[in-house]
Amino acid sequence: MNRVWPILSAVGLLYLASFVHADEVTVNISLVNESGVGQSIGSVRISDGKYGLMLIPNLSGLPAGAHGFHLHEFAECGPKDQNGKMVPALAAGGHFDPAKSGKHEGPFADGHLGDIPALWVGADDKATTPLLAPRLKVADLKGHSLMIHAGADNYSDQPAPLGGGGARIACGVVK
Repeated sequence: MNRVWPILSAVGLLYLASFVHADEVTVNISLVNESGVGQSIGSVRISDGKYGLMLIPNLSGLPAGAHGFHLHEFAECGPKDQNGKMVPALAAGGHFDPAKSGKHEGPFADGHLGDIPALWVGADDKATTPLLAPRLKVADLKGHSLMIHAGADNYSDQPAPLGGGGARIACGVVK
């Protein structure tokens, strides 16, 4: 009997530990183009926090500056045909908008949930600054994709639709 308790205790601790990490996921991010998914540029570690979703990027190889960063509808990063032209990562669909708000207002407003704060890439081509998405949880991400756009996002549909972030340049599927 004395040998059974340590074994049962260890099994119980392993069982409880599996729940501690249930609210954390790491998403591998790769460059995308008209031909498909390219080389890996790193990952984003994501976890639930007291004030919302914490995203900690560890990325390199992107152009310096601000980039639109979004959660997209589908767990796909491949290209798709649009009007006879292959568009990088179009298989990911549009920005995640489960309430069908149709509004692009940023991560702190009432528009679609797919808006994440802008990703900042330093002059050294690295993105490591943590981000907070207050209206999302890890559970919301599963079965979708993270998308990085070529340019910044102004969180408005004016003067360009969806914030004017431009082409899709990197993507990762949330599993």
